[in-house]
Amino acid sequence: MKKTSIGLSLLLAASSLQAQEALTPEVLKTISGSYENTPADKALRNAISANSLKKLALNQENTATPDTWFSTSVNSSGITDQKSSGRCWLFTGTNVIRARVMAQNNLKNFHFSHVYLFFYDQLEKSNLFLQGIIDTRKKPMDDKMVEWLFRNPLSDGGQFTGISDLVQKYGLVPKEAMAETYNSDNTSELTSLMKRKLREFGLQLREQSEKGASQKELERRKVDMLKTIYRMLVMGYGQPPATFTWAPKANGKALSEPKTYTPQSFYQEVCGGEDLNANYVMLMNDPSRPFHQVYEIDYDRHTYDGHNWVYLNLPIEELKAIAIASLKDSTMMYFSCDVGKHLNRENGMLDLNNYDYGSLFGTTFGMNKKQRIQSFDSGSTHAMTLMAVDLDEQGQPKKWKVENSWGATYGHHGHLIMTDDWFNEYMFRVVAHRKYCPDSVLALLKQKPVRLPAWDPMFSNEM
Repeated sequence: MKKTSIGLSLLLAASSLQAQEALTPEVLKTISGSYENTPADKALRNAISANSLKKLALNQENTATPDTWFSTSVNSSGITDQKSSGRCWLFTGTNVIRARVMAQNNLKNFHFSHVYLFFYDQLEKSNLFLQGIIDTRKKPMDDKMVEWLFRNPLSDGGQFTGISDLVQKYGLVPKEAMAETYNSDNTSELTSLMKRKLREFGLQLREQSEKGASQKELERRKVDMLKTIYRMLVMGYGQPPATFTWAPKANGKALSEPKTYTPQSFYQEVCGGEDLNANYVMLMNDPSRPFHQVYEIDYDRHTYDGHNWVYLNLPIEELKAIAIASLKDSTMMYFSCDVGKHLNRENGMLDLNNYDYGSLFGTTFGMNKKQRIQSFDSGSTHAMTLMAVDLDEQGQPKKWKVENSWGATYGHHGHLIMTDDWFNEYMFRVVAHRKYCPDSVLALLKQKPVRLPAWDPMFSNEM
């Protein structure tokens, strides 16, 4: 009798628990009964079901032409267009260098070849993946790192350490030396095929390891595999030049006698040859983690022999002060943010008041920046070039402007303008020259980084 009583009690408890946790008919009736279906509800339902939510939520009081005056602005060097590719990080990083090259050489029109550096980015990432497979060959397929490698063999995205490592290794070339192709402007098809081939190669390397192949044998096989990847890249993007002839031009006329360069000598002689790894620091504003701490993202790099992504997490006001100092000295910065949030594509404004979804649905959307990061609602999705700030009489920022890479017809003549409130909520990082960082920040950079895994959700799709 005692066992029966206990069993009955457990059964009743389980039934009660299910009634509380499951979406039972009784619970569903309570939920559906809360919808009153008033005439106003019917009108809203008709409008919402037949129209774009963004169009309906647009705050009409906030659609005027944005104020385009900025107290501090770096001259724009012309809008670029990444087209249907994820290369914003590459355009942004080279745009920072381009502005300096144009100023130093008194050029009014100059562009780098983005496909040149992208070619080597894709080759280096392919080697990074295959070598990672070799390094983890003794681990099981369901190991977290092995799983991450096969999920992410290649991408067209990236971040600033990719720029610094690739430029230092391969140099730069002007756009005349290697032209864009259809596939460099539209990267998804070729990238998808290369990912499939790399996964196939990865499995082959693991199989050969299981059969007793040594690391040296696997690495020789890897080189043969990379020959296939190289061929695919050449077919899609063209073959990178080993040398080229170039002269600065104005109004289509050469300003000096043309000279033959290698990509490395061009970077040294024409672009200044700055050591980007030594001179630039990445600054993050992530309130979900402790401030004044340096972090390193494991395996988040573009080349196997390159640098992992290292950044210093700072309070927003400290980061802004460094950005303002850079802009006042006419120096643009690599900048990344969650660009899709509250963006009015028509006028190029990033403003928290652009859309009122709360009134549309009779609720609120009240998470702060920390909560949005923790719940995977927000993260960096796009890189642009920070080029202007408008300061009030007390020297505090009112709004900011970035040079985008979506073409000259997008937004405000190819630029986006953001309020300072939006900057606080959806800006994640800038890359600043060390000379604009106070001694207190430079001292923090000397600490040992806290290492985060490659699959950390904050950084899995970074730009």
